Amino acid sequence: MGPFISPFNNLLCMLLGISFTVWVTLLLVFIIVPAIFGLSFGIRGLYMKMLLKVFKWATVRMERGAKEKNHLLYKPYSLNSIIAKEPTSLEEELKEIRRNGSSRELDGSASTSTGPSPSSEFEMSDTFYFCRRGIESIVDDEVTKCFSAEELESWNLLTRSNYNFQHISTRLTVLWGLGVIIRYGFLLPLRLTLAITGVSLLVVFTTIIGFLPNGRMKNFLSENVHLMCYRICVRALTAIITYHHSENKPKNGGICVANHTSPIDVIILASDGCYAMVGQIHGGLMGIIQRSMVKACPHIWFERLEVKDRHLVAKRLSDHVKDKSKLPILIFPEGTCINNTSVMMFKKGSFEIGSTVYPVAIKYDPRFGDAFWNSSKFGMVNYLLRMMSSWAIVCSVWYLPPMSRQEDEDAVQFANRVKAAIARQGGLVDLLWDGGLKRGKVKDTFKEEQQKIYSNILVGTQADRSRS
Repeated sequence: MGPFISPFNNLLCMLLGISFTVWVTLLLVFIIVPAIFGLSFGIRGLYMKMLLKVFKWATVRMERGAKEKNHLLYKPYSLNSIIAKEPTSLEEELKEIRRNGSSRELDGSASTSTGPSPSSEFEMSDTFYFCRRGIESIVDDEVTKCFSAEELESWNLLTRSNYNFQHISTRLTVLWGLGVIIRYGFLLPLRLTLAITGVSLLVVFTTIIGFLPNGRMKNFLSENVHLMCYRICVRALTAIITYHHSENKPKNGGICVANHTSPIDVIILASDGCYAMVGQIHGGLMGIIQRSMVKACPHIWFERLEVKDRHLVAKRLSDHVKDKSKLPILIFPEGTCINNTSVMMFKKGSFEIGSTVYPVAIKYDPRFGDAFWNSSKFGMVNYLLRMMSSWAIVCSVWYLPPMSRQEDEDAVQFANRVKAAIARQGGLVDLLWDGGLKRGKVKDTFKEEQQKIYSNILVGTQADRSRS
């Protein structure tokens, strides 16, 4: 028995050795080495075009089958308001409600007047306005829609992208099953290998560079190591990125601000340029990465208690941007991830420093994979596995012209101007709401503002009547 088992074991070991050698060679030749030098063979572009053709065919087959079986294919979703609302003021709407109420009381009397003037005192009919607005806000909540993934107009062979998927045809089901095998059997192991390689190289090389004395050589090595490792990590997501207007890329001594959809926004931007990161110190693997990175590059990490100290944070940021030899700071002023359809309120802290701001707009293509991280629903590990088991991450990045705070402009107005420019370039909806509403309650100031407007209407009308 032994003589027969030995040749079999030798053959198995030889095949495994050959497979491992081929695997490593393919990684080095086609992915890692090109990533180091910032080159591309165009394989990802061909892969994207092929996927689009497959998606189009699958969508046509699915729509045809759904039409024959007469069942709903897509869950309705729209960024536009469900309820049609005219842009009118509180005062105009109250006048209209009171006018309508008075008209009913007159019961069709032959009055030639356009209607009685609205009363200057509180009327019970005024409550209808606030009740209606409250119900409208519940039914058509534009904030909640920013934290849920949208359904696609076409199916991308991912079950999670269409929850109304049903058996349409055998060929379509076989194609979906083949896609599962490709994504989880080939792409996921490949991407995990690349991710581990990129992170390991980043930790090892930045730790070694940290022992070098400060100077041009250390900065040069640090920047190139960061670029190399981030580009490998980009390959781990099969990310296909198109950068626009590179002449506006952030420069040293400035602050780069961008809309925030996912934690991978950092990798997307850092694979095209070096930045000083800002964030809270973590433990575990993330803490190891942070400690190694800060040895090679002046990133800005805060302790948990320091993050709450706005003055300390502002001082650390201000000291960094004053040194023109340091890398530009990368900040996401929204403070939370939004679902790539909108831009929410920018926190004013990074706009109070007085430095040049370099706006960047990031827009993902959801047809290949949903990049939005819903942190209240998925943990970081679960989210990254979903990203690595998607077909690809396709996005566009626009570098906008640098912007500075004007003399008659406060930090809030400056932040809103930058936000509007990012939303306009990325084709995103510009919202005034705070992203903190994702987990918190509406601030009392919003409710007090409506109360003040209503009280001013009553007080102002009474003052006019007393003067007359």
